Amino acid sequence: MDSGQWTEESGQWTEESGEWGEDSGDDTFFNRRNPEMSVKDYRDLILWQRATELVVLVYEVTRDFPNDELYGLRSQMRRASVSIPSNIAEGQGRDTTADFLRFLSIANGSRRELETQTIIAQRLDYISEQQSEQILDLATEVGRLRHGLADSLKRKQ
Repeated sequence: MDSGQWTEESGQWTEESGEWGEDSGDDTFFNRRNPEMSVKDYRDLILWQRATELVVLVYEVTRDFPNDELYGLRSQMRRASVSIPSNIAEGQGRDTTADFLRFLSIANGSRRELETQTIIAQRLDYISEQQSEQILDLATEVGRLRHGLADSLKRKQ
């Protein structure tokens, strides 16, 4: 398999080849139910799973925003959060590693956008410090996982 290509015939990037996990066999990027399987679906990525948990958290926290924020900060936070796993999924479905890396970068930008909006929401007293910390902690974890996956992919290009 060309290390810069995503091919169905070869089983895609597998942990055994070190393409997504660490050469030591670290399954950080894989579904822990079966870390030895080939990643054939974005839903198998721990990164995508944690990013979707972030979306649910943001929707729960923003549910009680003032009505005048319906199309303002509430909508922006929700759209930014949804953009993160959406870009991970879209990138994983592309044909090349370079494309996947580009979409992971876009997802990271959306994550940073969400972090900024979370800080603003706390300053406006729309969310508590605890709620802000929950979002920021999960966003940090998503960022760490995204960085690890991107670094792994870059090493294999």
